[in-house]
Amino acid sequence: MRSIKEICQILDIFKSQDASPKSELIYHNAYTLLIAIVLSAQSTDKGVNKATENLFKIADTPQKMLNLGIDKLKEHIKTIGLYNNKAKNIIELSQRLVKEYKGEVPQDREILESLPGVGRKTANVLLNVWWNQPTVAVDTHVLRLSKRLDLSDGSTPLSVETDLNKLPDEYKLHLNHWLVLFGRYICKAQKPNCSQCPVAKFCYSSDKKI
Repeated sequence: MRSIKEICQILDIFKSQDASPKSELIYHNAYTLLIAIVLSAQSTDKGVNKATENLFKIADTPQKMLNLGIDKLKEHIKTIGLYNNKAKNIIELSQRLVKEYKGEVPQDREILESLPGVGRKTANVLLNVWWNQPTVAVDTHVLRLSKRLDLSDGSTPLSVETDLNKLPDEYKLHLNHWLVLFGRYICKAQKPNCSQCPVAKFCYSSDKKI
């Protein structure tokens, strides 16, 4: 693992290109962001946005989602992978929010992780994007790029998160988006575009795939 100083130098390059990167998911409030993140597991943001464009017009709160019902929800999200299980989780988490939290999404990691279909990564993304907390969400892009750029010695999402949490908060605020966008458009898993890489000089594997 690189020194914190060197990791910050890498992140400063991303910062110079985009100081305030944004999620590519489309949402209207904390609840719709939560649903979009749940749906994005093993799916693309583009696919999620297409499915939720009409869904969020009629179901942008937990109660409206319950009023819609699971069968109609499935019709809206059937183009998304694992949609049956995701629909079940969305209905169940909406029931919990209505029953236990007056329809509001709680700003609490432990509570969020207790909701159906919500894991640590989802909770961290929500806390970061909606409440601007310096949480580190480790998805497949972050896990892969942390290895490629030697940002962490970890091999699991939690161990990588632990290493990256040593960074100053100002970097953690945007870390996930910097790495996700970098991994999505330049440092792709199968065909990395090394000629366009702004941090190539820091990369140990520009000539091989990791």
